[in-house]
Amino acid sequence: MEQRKTVTTASSKRWQRFRRYLPLMLMVVPGFIYLLINNYLPMLGVIIAFKNVNFAKGILGSDWIGFKNFEFLFKTSDAWIITRNTILYNVVFIVLNFSAAIGAAIVLNEIKNRFMSRFYQSVILLPHLISTVIIGYLVFSLLSMETGFMNKTLLPLFGAEEVPWYSEPGYWPYILTLVSVWKGAGYFCVIFLAAIVGIDHEYYEAATIDGASKWQQIFKITLPLITPVIVIMSLIAIGRIFYSDFGLFYQVPLNAGALTTTTNVIDTYVYRALLNLGDLGMASAAGVYQSLVGFVLVLGSNYIVRKINKDNALF
Repeated sequence: MEQRKTVTTASSKRWQRFRRYLPLMLMVVPGFIYLLINNYLPMLGVIIAFKNVNFAKGILGSDWIGFKNFEFLFKTSDAWIITRNTILYNVVFIVLNFSAAIGAAIVLNEIKNRFMSRFYQSVILLPHLISTVIIGYLVFSLLSMETGFMNKTLLPLFGAEEVPWYSEPGYWPYILTLVSVWKGAGYFCVIFLAAIVGIDHEYYEAATIDGASKWQQIFKITLPLITPVIVIMSLIAIGRIFYSDFGLFYQVPLNAGALTTTTNVIDTYVYRALLNLGDLGMASAAGVYQSLVGFVLVLGSNYIVRKINKDNALF
């Protein structure tokens, strides 16, 4: 009798707990459905990477060819160039974008005029909201041989000769890096600024009383307290180190063939291969390769961070 009463009480508590959290669970359902349809169902398409796709037979009916699509991808003469470009560009972008964003966030936090602070935040964030196609034509208006501001106004001012920017690949690592920092730093700046604003002001007041300078406050208070946010954003960025901003590498150089040695990355290579050869299997193999490497890099980076400081790890 006593046991039955205990079971009934436990069941009643579970039911009450279920009713209490039911509204929250219903709120999760739309997000879960979106995640399932948008992020998990497309994963079934991984099978395409291992098949010789024949549209007449369908994806499931096409011949299974194992890792031949991967072999084709990495036996091309461009494999080394696109891998090198993708990794090096992303490493430079992560370091420079984060450095610029952290510096801008610290400076914005020091502006006491609320209106001007919001104004500067909007100005810094604005490039991130502009379409890459528009950015491509802005860069073209700057570097064009016929009408560009650099060739027709700035270089003649210093007595320099005109530069054929769209046929000299050596300039483009610097141009793409500048465009990436100009476009991307504002987004990260907003995130880091939110983290800095959340720091308790008592730390700064105590440091001021102790005679700490602004630089000491930045290096002893601000940077250590926003380190977890920096680490999380870095891990997310490292997870996508094998992906590249397609618009930046395709639209900004205007798909100029002479620049491919310095502007060709995995995404643009796959797009051109798909456009010219229509090889769906190879394109899918490249996507699987990017996902697996990104997954391994996130796990490895998180493991290293966890070894250094467990509190800063993502999981």
